[in-house]
Amino acid sequence: MDLVRIIEIVALVMGIPYMVLEVLQKNTMWYFGFFTSTACAIQFFLESNWANMALNIYYVGMAFWGLYQWKKDSAAVEAEVHLTRLTPKMAFWSALIFIVGNGVLVWALTLLNDSNPWLDALSTSLCLVGMIWLAKAIPYHWLLWIVGDSILVVMCFLAGKYWLTLLYLAYVVASTYGFLHWRAKGEYVTE
Repeated sequence: MDLVRIIEIVALVMGIPYMVLEVLQKNTMWYFGFFTSTACAIQFFLESNWANMALNIYYVGMAFWGLYQWKKDSAAVEAEVHLTRLTPKMAFWSALIFIVGNGVLVWALTLLNDSNPWLDALSTSLCLVGMIWLAKAIPYHWLLWIVGDSILVVMCFLAGKYWLTLLYLAYVVASTYGFLHWRAKGEYVTE
């Protein structure tokens, strides 16, 4: 078995507990996220998917901020799941990040001969905003993950990354459940 497949399997093995802990909104999710994202960053680097490589490096850094944010917010409510609202300001900045980020990424990835610049840029832009919303515990981040991870299922399958295809397919299913779970069990933090 080559190094690329071993890294894919490590990402899958670390990604499953990450996904379960994210749905249950457990702070330990961020530790598994750190290792999963590191493995995925290496995998995407080896396959020349530059935007998703950079996205996973971003996830590594967000694991620290997300853990801090969740610990702070979970102390503010008694509920099983703490939530924050999507403010108009956050929606505006998120839309701007998505639109501008997607345009810049398509251009840059085309110059870098990315193996699939359009899908790579679109999934990266969606997931970039999704991670910000996840760290803030905005329940609608699940919808961004459903779309972004569905794109990654297609992208990984077309590239022959079958272990990562399985991981992202599991993420789509978990995101669907996570959205329903957070809506049913969540309580909004008052600011």
